[in-house]
Amino acid sequence: MDFLNHTLLGLFLYFPEDKTEYISAGITCFIFLVAAVFTMRAIIRYSKKEELKTKQFEDEVTRRNQRIKDDTIS
Repeated sequence: MDFLNHTLLGLFLYFPEDKTEYISAGITCFIFLVAAVFTMRAIIRYSKKEELKTKQFEDEVTRRNQRIKDDTIS
């Protein structure tokens, strides 16, 4: 069983002799990190816009309900 685990895990571990191969991996990692940050910021910005729209709609409904309530009392 230990041999099987070692063999399977060994397939995914690769340490190159030529350390310049790490440069392309680092660049790729950096690109994906920057893309993830921009995507997260876009999601947060969109979420804030939707929150404002929802708040405006909620205020409008509250005012409308208050007017209806005031009209029925009068």
